[in-house]
Amino acid sequence: MGFDIEKWQRLAREDPAEFERRRQATIEALIEQAPPEHRERLRRLQFRIDLERRRAKTPLGATVRLQAMMWDHFGRLREALEVLAGRTAPAPSACCRRSSLLRPASVTATLKTR
Repeated sequence: MGFDIEKWQRLAREDPAEFERRRQATIEALIEQAPPEHRERLRRLQFRIDLERRRAKTPLGATVRLQAMMWDHFGRLREALEVLAGRTAPAPSACCRRSSLLRPASVTATLKTR
């Protein structure tokens, strides 16, 4: 059983409410498959994703916002790996700032307009 993107696209076009219901059910089922100690964190992450989607004015805007969120997390992961490898000292406020070290400039510029 794989992911059938054509089926999901058709459902989104023909019945957006049913698409959203199934999307949420699928996400919840996936979270429930995770080990119990990770579920709450996954739910918080999904809440943030849904919030960014709602805040965006367009689907493309939502995509840009989610991509920026991904780059932020990736940047923090990279910083942590650099610290663990002993190549850099930990930044005092690394957990509290939004990293744009690895985010493409085009994404940063687009975020300023959304």
